[in-house]
Order: sequence, then C-alpha cells, then structure tokens
Amino acid sequence: MSLAHHGVLFLDELPEFQPQVLDGLRQPMESGEAVIARANQRVSFPARFQLVAAMNPCRCGKATEPGFTCPRMPNPRCMADYQAKISGPLIDRMDMVIEVPAVSAADLILPAPAEGSAEIAARVAAARARQAQRYGGRGLPIGLNAHAPPSLLDEVAAPDPAGLALLRDAAEALRLTARAYHRVLKLARTIADLDAAPTVRRVHLAEAISYRGSTDRVRAAA
Repeated sequence: MSLAHHGVLFLDELPEFQPQVLDGLRQPMESGEAVIARANQRVSFPARFQLVAAMNPCRCGKATEPGFTCPRMPNPRCMADYQAKISGPLIDRMDMVIEVPAVSAADLILPAPAEGSAEIAARVAAARARQAQRYGGRGLPIGLNAHAPPSLLDEVAAPDPAGLALLRDAAEALRLTARAYHRVLKLARTIADLDAAPTVRRVHLAEAISYRGSTDRVRAAA
C-alpha cells in the first residue's frame, strides 16, 4: 500500500486474496496511512492510493456465459459464494463497481471510439485542475474531490433540486450508509468536473448512483 502512495494499487483476482489481507485495506483507504502496531511501537507509512481491483464473477469465470451450467452448484449460488469472500465494509468503500462483458469477435471489428486516450487524458487533467483550484482557493491541503471532508460536500457538491430528490430516493432504496452517501456526492462532483459543469445536476448523480447500485448487488451476494 505504501509503495502505491500517490499512485494506483491494482489487485487482480480480488477474491483470491486472504480475507484478513483485504480487510487490512479498509482503514488506509479512509485515512491515507498504513499503520503497523506492535507491543512496544507503532509505525505509520503514507498510503494515499487509488485502489483498482478485478475479479471474475465466479471461480472459473464462466457463470455468466450463455448455456454454461456449473458442475458444483447452480450458477447464482456459485457466484454468490465466490463474491462473499469480499466483505461488505470493503465493498462500501469502493466508489464504482463495473461489470465488463467479454469481448467478442464482432466487437473487435467495430471502428475505434471517437474519443481516444489522449482526449480522455486531457479531460481528466482539466477536471483535476478544477478540483485543485476549488480546494486551493479555500486554503485546504487537498486537491481532489475524493479527499474532501464530508462537512465541505454540502458546499462544493450540492445537487440541484432534481438531483437532490433522486439522491434521497436512491439513499432509501439502496439503503446507503453515511459513507456511501458521501462517496456518491464525491463521485457525482467528479463526473460534473469531467463534464465541465459548475454544479452537480441530476444526470451526474444518476451516473454516480448507477455505479453504487452495482456495489449494492455485490454486497447483497456477500
């Protein structure tokens, strides 16, 4: 975690890690520090990282393929058992959970997207510059929405009336925790920054909540 400070920590095949190892990520994801405590001393290492993880839907990775039948148990149960290796509190700390379908041969012959990597990188850089200016102007030692304290979100990520109504309904339907509620606001603010929008609108919140709905399904399986 400390080696990934100010960078990306990528964990492939996430459920294959030991549960105690994964739960060891929880506090550093919140505090930005990795703490090792022993009987006579306590050492803290910087660990402000972005966690990116990948996993299959089940152990063999075929449960969602059309026509496949798991020889061990029904497909839904096989997926639930595998995903249960990831604890609910860890899932709650993940802003986005995206299901990526397998790439088919037909997909490979499609034309390239109109927006390439260079264009996306420019949008990201512009969004980060907006965030640095937002918090730098307030004299805060942070430069990203992800690091904004909850007390500041009502000011910098206040949604429009339509977005507020959507967020209220989603919080009740998805039973969002306080942590998840604030993470939705931060993500919506970032989506608005990528859109160069001065305020958080309903469309930005709808996209942020759609990613939260995926985490809710994984948490239900766990």
